[in-house]
Amino acid sequence: MRTVGVEEELLLVDPGTGEPRALSAAVLARASLDDAEQDVFEKELHEQMLEFATHPQSDMERLHAEIVRCRAEAGGHAGEIGCAVAALATSPLPVTPSVGVNRRYEWMADQYGVVVQEQLVLGCHVHVSVESDEEGVAVIDRVRPWLPVLTALSANSPFWQGRDSSYSSYRSRVWQRWPSAGPTELFGSAETYHRRVADMLATGTILDDGMIYFDVRLSQRYPTVEFRVADVCLDAGTAVVVAALARALVGTAAREWREGREPAEHSVSLLRLAAWRAARSGLTEELLHPATMRRMPAETVVRALLDHVGDALADDGDLDRVRDGVGELLRHGNGARVQRELLERTGSLRDVVTECVRRTQAA
Repeated sequence: MRTVGVEEELLLVDPGTGEPRALSAAVLARASLDDAEQDVFEKELHEQMLEFATHPQSDMERLHAEIVRCRAEAGGHAGEIGCAVAALATSPLPVTPSVGVNRRYEWMADQYGVVVQEQLVLGCHVHVSVESDEEGVAVIDRVRPWLPVLTALSANSPFWQGRDSSYSSYRSRVWQRWPSAGPTELFGSAETYHRRVADMLATGTILDDGMIYFDVRLSQRYPTVEFRVADVCLDAGTAVVVAALARALVGTAAREWREGREPAEHSVSLLRLAAWRAARSGLTEELLHPATMRRMPAETVVRALLDHVGDALADDGDLDRVRDGVGELLRHGNGARVQRELLERTGSLRDVVTECVRRTQAA
């Protein structure tokens, strides 16, 4: 059974006004008081962000429980210093981000200017174990067309600087401003993958391996492939659905590779269009079908993903959980739809944030 780990980035907000608060250093200090050796929470590029990482899990029920526990602990530490955490992929309210004090972040701010200032965006990264770099690159090549569907399911960033962006996942559009971000061409082998990374580093345009912002990449630290296309999900259950689908995509791709089946040869230009369409539409309109790269209803494309990975989901024991979770998302909407419905009902972005703080803590 492949293991799965999840990294979530949470937004620190004022519990009264809903405005982001640049208090990550204080929250981390508070967490260290409770556990001097804690390694769950980490700082991120901006002081309004807090990241946590789960342990590798093979059972999705345990992964769900750990995400819920980490969110609760983050909320508790934040509450001790007068703020709260929200699983929002962008801030609904206007904000001036504060870049963290760190040599690496200072280099990035100097190199990329306003791009860094705009990167107060929060994602959910899913790590799935692989047996080798060769298997990992074979997986990366074969999951490419399906990644926009994960973006659509997780989309949770409709608002930007106090306005409706007209996107379901505006986070993913902002993220694409990094020069190393986005879909990749076919690599074919681990050797080619590592040579491509070395060539990118040799340009001096990016600082280090950590800035290889491919949609899916080989992890620097773990024997995993890391999916980086999802918004942080409003509900913990949605994050688990995305994680289970990522694991099933890895299992399906690895099986195709072992059987000698070649990956789809879609160009990067088409993959970028599919990613844009997913960010724009979410689950409410149409997506590009991964097989044909033609527009079809979002539900049809989501069902195609379930069919594609159905055997792997069954092998992992995740089929019923994912079917139920996807059904809920198709009926009631992803985080973007929830946020828009909250604004329509309350007329207040502050109230949207307040309710999202509450839902972040829900099991």
